[in-house]
Parts: sequence; C-alpha cells; structure tokens
Amino acid sequence: MKHISSIQNPVVKQLVQLKEKSRERKKTGLFLIEGQREICLAIKGGYAIETLIVYPDLCTENQLESFKCNSANVIEVSKAVYEKLAYRSTTEGLLAVAKSKKQTLETLKFKTETPLILVAEAPEKPGNIGALLRTADAANVDAVIIANPKTDLYNPNIIRSSVGCVFTNEVVFESTSTILNFLQQNGIKIYCAALQASVNYHTQDYTEATAIVVGTEASGLSESWLEHASQNIIIPMQGVIDSMNVSVAAGILIFEAKRQRNFI
Repeated sequence: MKHISSIQNPVVKQLVQLKEKSRERKKTGLFLIEGQREICLAIKGGYAIETLIVYPDLCTENQLESFKCNSANVIEVSKAVYEKLAYRSTTEGLLAVAKSKKQTLETLKFKTETPLILVAEAPEKPGNIGALLRTADAANVDAVIIANPKTDLYNPNIIRSSVGCVFTNEVVFESTSTILNFLQQNGIKIYCAALQASVNYHTQDYTEATAIVVGTEASGLSESWLEHASQNIIIPMQGVIDSMNVSVAAGILIFEAKRQRNFI
C-alpha cells in the first residue's frame, strides 16, 4: 500500500484540483467522493472506483476491506493530507477517486411507463441541487434533469449536500431548449411552478407522464418554460413572503404527484 504524508506531493495536488476545479473533473473524467456511505452508494450505482484514499486513524482495516475489491489502488495518507482533501471530520477517514458517467436524455431509463420527472432550471447553489436530489430520491422519481446548469454534477458540495443521492438518481444536465424538445417528443406533460397564469397545484392530474419544473427563488423560470407549459401551477402562500426554498417547493409538488399515483 502506498503512503503519502506530504500535502506537497504531486498526487495530493492533483486530488485537490479534482476537489476544487470543475474544469479538472471534466478534463480527466474523474471526481472525488468523501465518506463511506457516499462511496458505497456510488459503487451500488455502478460507478467505477479508481483509487481509495484512507486515513487509518479513522478507517479500520475491516472497514476498508469491504471497499478494496472495487478499487485497483489504495493510498494511505497522513492526517495533514486527509484534512487537506476532506471537507468533514466525520466521514470515517475514507475518500475515493471515481470515474464519472456520461448521462444524457437519450440514455435515460424510466422506472415506469408514465414517468415522473423533476426539472430544475439554473439552480445556482450546489446545496440546492443536493437538496433537490435528496427530495427526488425520497420520492423515487424517474429522473432529475437540470436545465442550464451553473456547475457540474460531481461538484463535491453537490455530492455532500445530496448525501450521495447523486448516485441514486438518474440525473442529466442539459439546455432548456433540448429538454423541452425531449419532453414534447415523448408526450410528457409540463407543469411549471410559476406565479403567472397559474392554478393551485393540487387541482391538476399528475398521473400521466409528468415533468414538474421549478426555477430559482430569485428569478423563477425563463419564458421558454412558461410558453411551453401544459399548465403553470402555484403553491398558495399564507404568510408574508411569496416564495420558498426551491427544494421545499419541489418536495410539495412531487409528493402531491406521488399521492395521486398512490405512491407507486
């Protein structure tokens, strides 16, 4: 087993680049996963693990053993190196370098004949994307599609805030125009969360193939979505403000659709 103790080691510097730079992740096709639970979900999701990085004071040999068969390479690191690479001290001393997947609209595999899809347009904060992925996993939706993304799927902040649901959902990043074309070609109804020309969300039928579309709290959805919506929907507000966190709104809408489908 290779051992690295210095944060100046070239391998460590490359790992830091994977952690911090979207461009490096896209160029190499690799990304960093932190935490035993997240790594386990990635393996179950069919991701190939290239390297395991272990800090032995936090990860026992028995814990490591269950991951070894999925990696061609294991590196033991010092506390200084681990702290340089990890965001959290509660991830059991294990990180992994994994190979990214190229997921497209064409490769989507729906779980049902009447898919339920969550679409989010241009979410700016990785934490919001992570929360949306947790909501999607909880509801077992068929796919999550991010329109006009501001980051890449394997941003460590997305992986962390999603608690690994990056790996449990079918996730695609695409442009609004391409997504709209895909939904229309596949006969999927488009319900846009919007203030304009909207009806109460619970009055609509979501039992057919459905895409629920949410935008940012600041600017909402672009005109392209509003022009092509089957119906704009709204969650009635009873307080002073007129909006809520996008993941909360998505959860309300998605679980109404699941209720109508008897949670199938």
